[in-house]
Amino acid sequence: MRIFLKTALPVIILLFSSGLKAQHAQINWMSVEEMEAAMEKEPRKVLMDVYTSWCGPCKMMMKNTFTDPNVIAYINKYYYAVKFNAEGKDEVTFRGNTYKNPNYDPAKAKSRNGTHEFTMAVAPVNGRIAYPTIVYMDEDFAILSPVQGYLKPVQIMPILSYFGENSYKTTDWQTFSATYGQ
Repeated sequence: MRIFLKTALPVIILLFSSGLKAQHAQINWMSVEEMEAAMEKEPRKVLMDVYTSWCGPCKMMMKNTFTDPNVIAYINKYYYAVKFNAEGKDEVTFRGNTYKNPNYDPAKAKSRNGTHEFTMAVAPVNGRIAYPTIVYMDEDFAILSPVQGYLKPVQIMPILSYFGENSYKTTDWQTFSATYGQ
C-alpha cells in the first residue's frame, strides 16, 4: 500500500489535474472594443462569431466546435476572437464609427429583434445575413471572408489555417483545401 501511495497516487493526481485543465481551456472571447485595443498592442487576425440568441446552429457551434481543444488552441494562438450578438442592443464603436440596433428602444423594457447595424457592416454574403457567420479579418481589419453556417471542428480547422497562417496570400482556397492535412 505504501508503494502505491508513493508512486501511483501522485501519477493519478497529476493525470486528473491535467485533465481538469484541458476541460477548462476555452477561447479568449472579447468584445469588438477590446479586440480593437488589443490589436494596437499586438496585431493578429480576427475571428468574429456573429450569432443570435435564438439560433440553433449557433448554439451547436458554441457547444461542439468552439469547445474542441484543437480549435481553441488554434484560435487563441493566431486570432483575436470576438463574439457579436447580431441582434444585440448595445452600441458598438469600431474604427471611429458607432453602430447600434435601430430597433432597440432603451425607453421600452423590451424591443423586438432587429439586425444590428454592425452586423450589416461586417457579415453579409451577397447582401444576405445568416447565422452563424464567422467573419475573418486581417490585421488591418480588412474583411477576408464571412463564412456562413454551422461548421464542425474538422470543417473549421482548414479555414482557420488558411487565414491564420497567411496561405490566402499565396494560394487559392480550392488548391489549399484540396491539399490541407496531406
